[in-house]
Amino acid sequence: MRDTFISTATDLLTEEPRSAVVLADISASAFDPAAAQHPDRVINVGIREQLMIGVAGGLALTGMRPIVHSYAPFLVDRAYEQIKLDLDHQDVGAVLVSVGASYDRPESGRTHMSPQDVALIDTLENWTIHVPGHAHEVTPALRAAVRADNRVYLRLSTISNAWPQRDAGDLRLLRGDHTPRPLVIAVGPVLDDVLAAVADLDVNVAYTNRPRPFDAAGLRALADSEVILVEPYLAGTSSRVVGETLADRPHRLLALGVGRTDLRRYGTAADHARGHGLDAAGLRASITGFLGR
Repeated sequence: MRDTFISTATDLLTEEPRSAVVLADISASAFDPAAAQHPDRVINVGIREQLMIGVAGGLALTGMRPIVHSYAPFLVDRAYEQIKLDLDHQDVGAVLVSVGASYDRPESGRTHMSPQDVALIDTLENWTIHVPGHAHEVTPALRAAVRADNRVYLRLSTISNAWPQRDAGDLRLLRGDHTPRPLVIAVGPVLDDVLAAVADLDVNVAYTNRPRPFDAAGLRALADSEVILVEPYLAGTSSRVVGETLADRPHRLLALGVGRTDLRRYGTAADHARGHGLDAAGLRASITGFLGR
């Protein structure tokens, strides 16, 4: 996903004259060829993440379309106040693109983990959030974001589904039909494990790689009385929107994702997924327990 982002962003610098890339050292060398071609529109501020957002806000105020990139904890957690003030409060747009996801690089420690990034962005106003499940889902999301004017967060990961899904912003039913039965919603790169977990269960499975704005109409069309939400970041991040969307219907919700317990042993990404119950076996245990099967 990261390589696809760098390649697509480099192309967009040529295609879209108002685009600019703002970095804080992360991936700077990968953008060296683009910087040689567009030295005024590839800006590396050094290890100053708050400044990176401030520069993006200033560029946006002049009509530019900044693409801002770093690890999720540096881009969102560390610079949250600048995102709130320099983008949200100024009501200007930018495209924030992160890598690292929740725990993609655990060998670097807790400093490189950000399971709470989507929840933080969700406290702000009118953000579009993309969580691709495959590298082929990155380019269309990035191209559309750069050609718009709104505020966009694009969350990239090293974890990927085996196959990309097209047109998966709105909820897309991948298994089952509109017959009333429990609905399992998979967001981004958790899809393969979700499908493995429910392979022999009588449930419908829907997919989205755009959790904000959440497809409320699609949820109302697909949901029965039991909804299981599986997200690759902080568990419960989208519980609010599901609850609001189905407020007029009796329903039960199981929200699965990264737990609030700090595992404190770095291990591998697979270890963290297993520790938070986001591997196929953990998901199956949670889902069958919820459904009583």
